[in-house]
Formats: sequence, structure tokens, C-alpha cells
Amino acid sequence: MMTITLITGANKGLGYETARRLIDLGHTVLVGARDPQRGTTAARELGATFIPIGPTDDGSVQAAAARVRNEYGHLDVLINNAGTAAPRLGAEELTADAAMEGFAINVFGPIRVTHAFLPLLRAADHPRIVNVSSGVGSFHRILEPGTVENAVTLPVYPATKAALTMLTVQYARALPGILVNAADPGFTGTDFNNHRGTQTVTEGTDAIVHLATLPPGGPTGTFQDRYGLVPW
Repeated sequence: MMTITLITGANKGLGYETARRLIDLGHTVLVGARDPQRGTTAARELGATFIPIGPTDDGSVQAAAARVRNEYGHLDVLINNAGTAAPRLGAEELTADAAMEGFAINVFGPIRVTHAFLPLLRAADHPRIVNVSSGVGSFHRILEPGTVENAVTLPVYPATKAALTMLTVQYARALPGILVNAADPGFTGTDFNNHRGTQTVTEGTDAIVHLATLPPGGPTGTFQDRYGLVPW
């Protein structure tokens, strides 16, 4: 039976590389992207199927879920990868309205997409959800002097990722039969950080691919990077 995998924000960076690797492992990958041109191009290059989906838009997410239901009948793996570093504002400048931009994509996006696709995940034999978080969502890491995370002082992005890891734990506890885990890609060179990251995009997808391919009875409610468990 085909393994159907949807990746949001898959037209570039970590999402694109995750798609490439999972296709190599035999998954039928649905490349989710907001921009039809970029999404179509990425899907064509990868040998995947483009699914228009903007995680901040109810109509878009509902339409994507309806299409997957009609064409495949189930979803084996959901990878909530779409994210933003915006707003790049310090604590002094930060307003609630500005903060909403980050939370809309990084927190409410995965909630919206997960809610819409839960019935399709339940229809799979061995469903998995992977939420792409970040080490800056780890209180331990961000407070540890000398870590890459400790250098991050912007408030919103770490707060959204801490929220996403807690959501991961709560979904894992509430959804028996679905493996729900969070991945920390590590400091990876992508457009997201103007390619300042020290890891390759392949290294950055190690944890995502690992969690997307867990066997039945695998761990759930964990936060992992390519080396293993990440401290909360």
C-alpha cells in the first residue's frame, strides 16, 4: 500500500529536501505550498504532486483536505513544516498585532491543518504527524550559555516554537494510535536564515525523515533532533 505524505511549505528548503528523501524511500509525496507557481515547479522537479495549501487560510486547508480525501482516501504522514521567522522585532518594538504574524503560521497553521486532516490520518493504518519545531523552542537550550539558541533574543519565533512543542505533547497524549512528534532541524543553511546555518539541508532533515518513518509502536510526544532527544 502506498504511503501518502503531505508536507506543508515544501517548495523549498527543509520541506523540499524532506520531500526528496521521502520519495527516495518510496513515499507518495504531496508538496504543499501557497504559491501555485513555486509549488508546481517543485513538485515537477521532485516527481511529486502539488497540493495548494496555505496553513493560515481556512478555505485553502479545507480544499486541500477534500482533495486528498477524494484522490487518496487517507493520509499516512502529515509534516507541518511551513513556518516563518517574522516578525523580526525585539521586545521593545513588539506589538500584539505584529506577533500575530508569527503565531498565525507557526502555531495556528499546524492546528488548522491537523484538525482538517485528522479524519484522513485516522483512516491510515499507521498515521504519523511531524511538527517542525526548533531548538529555540527549548527552554533548556535557549537558557544555556554558549549554545546557538542562547544567542537568539527575538521574542516571537522562540515563543511560537515552544508553543508548537507543547501542542505536540498534548496531541500525542490525546490521539492514541497516531504518533505525534516534534523535530528540531538544527541550525541549517536555508533561505530562512540567509544561509547562515552550519548544517546542510540534508542534515537538517534527518530528524524530520526519522520521525516521518517511525515504525508502529514508535515513540510519540517527543522532541528530537538528528542526535536524539532535545531537552524541553
